[in-house]
Amino acid sequence: QVQLVESGGGLVQPGGSLRLSCAASGSILSIYTMNWYRQAPGKQRELVAAITSGGSTNYANSVKGRFTISRDNARNTVYLRMNSLKPEDTAVYYCNADLRTYDLTSANYWGQGTQVTVSS
Repeated sequence: QVQLVESGGGLVQPGGSLRLSCAASGSILSIYTMNWYRQAPGKQRELVAAITSGGSTNYANSVKGRFTISRDNARNTVYLRMNSLKPEDTAVYYCNADLRTYDLTSANYWGQGTQVTVSS
């Protein structure tokens, strides 16, 4: 069984920073792409940032230059450093990963989400 557990969300003022973490645990053989999505009230879930096992990254245009995704392969953990936060960044942020388990099954997994609120 695989679990993705996010942490680091909270309330921050505009212009502030937060760092989200997502730790994957369970019978994991290897993790391919790790992603951060977000969903604001009344809006569709959108991809914020992605990072491959080799470290290649991709960002939504709305967060380029402000957010940085990184990962620690030894700890099966992905991070999202968010700087210069704006009220429009307010959303539930979800961790997502494509991975293979020891039974050689590949699948996509989601975390439970962590709330980020940007408000004065």
